[in-house]
Amino acid sequence: MSRPTTPPDALRIDQARRAFFESGRAPVGQVPPAILQSWRRSLGFGLAANARPAIEPVDAPRLRTMREQHEQLWRLARAEVEMLAADAANTGSIVLLTDADGWILDAEGNADFLDKAGRIALMPGACWNEARVGTNAIGTAIVDGCPVEVRGAEHYAAPHRILNCSAVPVFDPCGRMVGVLDISGDAAVAPMHALGLAQLAVANIEHRYFDEGIVDADLLRVHANPALLGSAREGLLAFRNGRLVAANRAGLALFGLERGDLGHASYEALFDGALSRLRDDGVLQDRSGRLLHGHVDGPTRSRRARAAMPITVSASTSGAASDTPLFDGGLEAELARACRVLDAGIPVLVLGETGTGKEVFSRELHRRSARSGKPFVAVNCAALPEGLIEAELFGYESGAFTGARKEGSTGLLRQADGGVLFLDEIGDMPLALQPRLLRVLQDRELSPLGGGKPVKLDFALVCATHRDLEDAVADGRFRADLYYRVSHHRVALAPLRELPGRDELVRTLWQRIGQGRRLDDEAASLLAGYAWPGNLRQLVASLRTLAALSEPGSVIGADALPAYLRARMSGETAMSAAPVTAAPLETITLMTMRAAVEACGGNFARAARQLGISRSTLYRRLGQDPRRH
Repeated sequence: MSRPTTPPDALRIDQARRAFFESGRAPVGQVPPAILQSWRRSLGFGLAANARPAIEPVDAPRLRTMREQHEQLWRLARAEVEMLAADAANTGSIVLLTDADGWILDAEGNADFLDKAGRIALMPGACWNEARVGTNAIGTAIVDGCPVEVRGAEHYAAPHRILNCSAVPVFDPCGRMVGVLDISGDAAVAPMHALGLAQLAVANIEHRYFDEGIVDADLLRVHANPALLGSAREGLLAFRNGRLVAANRAGLALFGLERGDLGHASYEALFDGALSRLRDDGVLQDRSGRLLHGHVDGPTRSRRARAAMPITVSASTSGAASDTPLFDGGLEAELARACRVLDAGIPVLVLGETGTGKEVFSRELHRRSARSGKPFVAVNCAALPEGLIEAELFGYESGAFTGARKEGSTGLLRQADGGVLFLDEIGDMPLALQPRLLRVLQDRELSPLGGGKPVKLDFALVCATHRDLEDAVADGRFRADLYYRVSHHRVALAPLRELPGRDELVRTLWQRIGQGRRLDDEAASLLAGYAWPGNLRQLVASLRTLAALSEPGSVIGADALPAYLRARMSGETAMSAAPVTAAPLETITLMTMRAAVEACGGNFARAARQLGISRSTLYRRLGQDPRRH
């Protein structure tokens, strides 16, 4: 229920209250229909309109138990609560997270208003459903199952007229309400887009519920606008045995469905064409002829089956590594300088395109450093769901804010004690968490979530990213103070196409991977001359594939190479006549894509598989209409 942001007319609401509570008349048109219906329900509960409801918050042990029971909701909502709370602190309001029965699990925001709200029991451990409190945004949103605003005297209980509240229910993928996100503030201050902010936050929370997959179901990620794929606005629809079993709001809205249609709507009723087309082509038509872009996540076997594995904790690496990485003279010098910097307690920032070996460099840096006998803790900030980052990095007390484990968690920062913490893709760290990381780096101590005694920390920091952090700072996506804290010493890893001596690199790698097999000169030359947009990671994967597909002791010729590499032999790409550094990366990439399509006889699906990209990406980059293929 959305209304203009101007405060309600106090006189009009007072007249409506007198008509309803004193005269027994229905003030139709004087208050929104949802408020009037809620007043009627509250009256039916026998609640007194002019008295303060008897709200008795539960004790601390019971609150911890409730938080443990709703750990997933808390975990997935945490990043949004943090972000909204930062804004609420400046606007004199608070952010509340409740379960589906109206029990408040968390409250953050402006300290003064938290205290004021606490006087009417708007605080963790209190229940604000309609049956106990009467009309209020949390309780009414639970009953109506939709976003609700309740302003000032629209609250059923007169003492609650000091509040302006905006609440949005949270639903899980199967359509079950699991909680409510609420923004509450002083009724004397007009709420500035509070309902819209809460709705955006809930859309992100509901989107995260799908990150772990839907058991034994195909999960479709679709949208008419391919630019929205991967965002909370993409449609998510999960089908099991041809039946729609889960969806987010955006997915339901794409087809005009309601949550009651879950378990009943069929795949055939929504889409025109087999699911395999979305897998192969990246596009699919619905029954109205509309073209949707997207992809399919295959069935998972367990609730955690699709969870990313973004964290690795390695033991000490003293002594020679069995798989020592390849470093030329330039990188050896960079390693030596970075090692001196790291041993001096100064962070190191490793920059480079995806696949250039940023983590390999960082692990070798750890192995050569004075901390080589201590752990190397690697965290991929891009792969870790936002709601997990804070708890995983900083740890939490037993049951205080999360019930993931009853004994609590020490957090990765403490696991790295004495060793090296490696924050990969730090450029993708949520903006709301950057101030806390900065504070830890400055103070070298942390306080676990939910309180607890501050803990002193001793770790060396290595960060890596493929993004231009200076551009991110200029765009407001990365804090300038954090950037200057982590970028004292920068190491830039060159992309493979810019490295000299690629022939020697290919042959050295093949000696390690080929297990006695031999590359002939033509094959080695083609491998060395290719642009390798995926850099060393793509080259190593290709060499391993060649080894796996050939017989021991055999000679690998050019005919064994993938089609997009063999295309260079017959002049099907201009790249064969020019050094790979002669053209910009975008030009090289497009030339490689066109060569792969031509080598595959125009079969886009096969070319996309050989390039390791989706077919929709290939269509988009080459400006092709997928309906013509």
